[in-house]
Amino acid sequence: MLSDFPLKKIIHVDMDAFYASVAQMDNPELRGKAIAVGGGDARGVISAASYEARKFGVKSAMSGRLAIKLCPELIFVKTDFDRYKTISNQVRKIFHDYTDLVEPLSLDEAYLDVTENKIGLPSATILAQKIRTRIYDEVGLTASAGISINKFIAKVASDYNKPNGQKTVNPEDVLQFLEDLDIRKFYGVGKVTAEKMYQKGIFTGKDLKAKSFEYLDANFGKSGRYYYDVVRGIHNSEVKPNRIRKSLAAERTFSENLSSEIFMLEKLEQIAQEVSKRLTKSNVSGKTITLKIKYSDFTLQTRSKTLPYFVSEKAIILETAKDLLYQDNLNNSVRLLGISMSNLNTDPKKIKKEKKEAVSVQLKFEF
Repeated sequence: MLSDFPLKKIIHVDMDAFYASVAQMDNPELRGKAIAVGGGDARGVISAASYEARKFGVKSAMSGRLAIKLCPELIFVKTDFDRYKTISNQVRKIFHDYTDLVEPLSLDEAYLDVTENKIGLPSATILAQKIRTRIYDEVGLTASAGISINKFIAKVASDYNKPNGQKTVNPEDVLQFLEDLDIRKFYGVGKVTAEKMYQKGIFTGKDLKAKSFEYLDANFGKSGRYYYDVVRGIHNSEVKPNRIRKSLAAERTFSENLSSEIFMLEKLEQIAQEVSKRLTKSNVSGKTITLKIKYSDFTLQTRSKTLPYFVSEKAIILETAKDLLYQDNLNNSVRLLGISMSNLNTDPKKIKKEKKEAVSVQLKFEF
């Protein structure tokens, strides 16, 4: 029961088509036009699409080739992550004017716990409106928001009135809201899981709620507990201001498929250099190195190795990635290679342990 748990006031703020909106703000000639960020060459993959482009079915992770077929008037623009970070920092400063409990999920979205806020405003709904207004007035972009009693419901709600809107799910409305929700809108239910649920007659939250914990555990493993809880409004994850980075990666999609390992090694060197640069910039290192390989038929393969010490040096990352490349035969020509670092030393306990071992390598609730 909801009343068994302490109710909070959580806002999920999501910038509207962030990368595309930044491009349109910086270049007035692009406003009102269908644009895609990234994916400009024949092999490119789109990072973001404006709402004008989305009307034609263009969306992120789509190939530029398919996007231009769907929308012949589509305009491609280059990514500019330095600019996105600058804008994101401006938005976060606005968040911190109201609460220090801010958990960024990415450059364009964050959770805010405003149960107790800096201006003493009891209404989270009004607070979300104030934040969105300030973002528009001071930054020049629109944002949408979801407001409710926990992170899960707030995130789902933020998608309801996009773009430039917000939705509040009050405590007394939570259970009905979740029962009516299409299973595809449950955060954490991906395409594959949704299909599996459909096959088992689960189409809405109400259908999900009718299943016992034992049933969900048997059919969905460790996710079963999560599904059982969230459909009942139970999601007690705290808003974590100092969110610990779990991984760091870089990858490249090639203009032509690579079948020669010599060419692949050249690309791996560039990717390893970028990963090392990002690790150094973030002042972190990691133990687990994962090689990502996407073949010309779009099948994906990953190979990982965990080292006995933390590393950030390009040479070690590259040598490990090479070993992983040679670990097994390649199934086909390759269209993408990537390297990721995980098991990072961002956890204070890991850092302490590393030093110790002397291992050193470079329901009445007003809304």
